[in-house]
This record gives sequence, C-alpha cells and structure tokens, in this order.
Amino acid sequence: MFETPQLAAASAWLRGIFAVARTLRALLERLGALVSWLVLAMALLTAVVVVLRYFFQFGSIALQESVTYLHAAVFMLGAAYAAQRDQHVRVDIFYRHFARRTQLLVNVLGTLLLLLPVTALLFFYSFDYVAASWALAERSSDSGGLAFRYLLKSLLLLLPLLMWLHAVVLLVESGLEWFGYLQAPEQIGTEGAL
Repeated sequence: MFETPQLAAASAWLRGIFAVARTLRALLERLGALVSWLVLAMALLTAVVVVLRYFFQFGSIALQESVTYLHAAVFMLGAAYAAQRDQHVRVDIFYRHFARRTQLLVNVLGTLLLLLPVTALLFFYSFDYVAASWALAERSSDSGGLAFRYLLKSLLLLLPLLMWLHAVVLLVESGLEWFGYLQAPEQIGTEGAL
C-alpha cells in the first residue's frame, strides 16, 4: 500500500492507526519469511528419513514426527502471511472483475462475517484442548516419538491469533484505501483509466 498526500495531512490518530497496521504487516512478513525456511527443513528431513530407512534400514519415529510438526507449522503459521499477500485459496470467479471499491467491500465483509467469527470459534473450542495438553505435558504416544506434542497443539491457538493480526491490517488498510488515504500498488497510474 502506498500512502497518499491525504494520509500525510490526516490526524495523528489516523496516522497512528496506519503505523500500527504497517508494523503488524511487517511482523507477519517476517514470520512468513521465517516459516518459508521450514519448508526447506521439512524437505531435508524427509530426505534424511528416506535415506536412513531405505539405505541403512534405520527408522526414527522422532524424525518422522518432526516432519509432521514442521508441516503443521508451515500451514498454521503461514496462513496469515499467505492471506496478507493475497495468495490464499479464493474462488474469485467474480471478485477479480469487481471494481476496486467493491473488492474492498468484499474483503471487509468477508473479514467481519467469516474470518473473525470462524477464527474466534477455532480459538474458543481449541483452548481447553490445548490447555489439557499443556497440563499433561503431552508427548507422542509412540515410543521414540517427540516429547512435546503440546507445542504442536498450541498451533491451534496461534493460527487464529495470527489471522486476527492479519484481519486488523486488512480492515485498517481497506478502510484507509476506501477513504482515499492509501492506494493499492496496482492502482498507481490508473486513476484516469476506465
């Protein structure tokens, strides 16, 4: 998003709200960059598991579970990053043909009516499940497995929290763009176009 001269002239409160959104966006970008390295780690670990099993007849449940944990972390921690970059799965048969203001309205309504309620339910229903896992210091049910399954289950709470941060960014940026304080990169240079 690019600031317009209207944002520079706006109230300190409005600029402060945008600064918070910009900080949250940067945080999610950094987290996404970090999570992308987990994909490489997952691929390397998978290769190690295969080589150990088929060439050295040695199996490691802990290594296999590590791949599963990394896979879960990539999806649960990377969801907000993907949504922020508009790389998430979207059925956009109509959306891509909408005018920019209509797209903003769809984004805001989708966030308020779908994203926030669904993630709130996920958080609410997962909380006791995760808390019980922490209380038991839950570990793998397989001997030789990882001793911290409770950390894996904690991702169920991190996903909605990160999606809420994304929702704040989306709502603030959509509102500022709606009122002319921000301009989407794809809109630069098309002000007079039909």
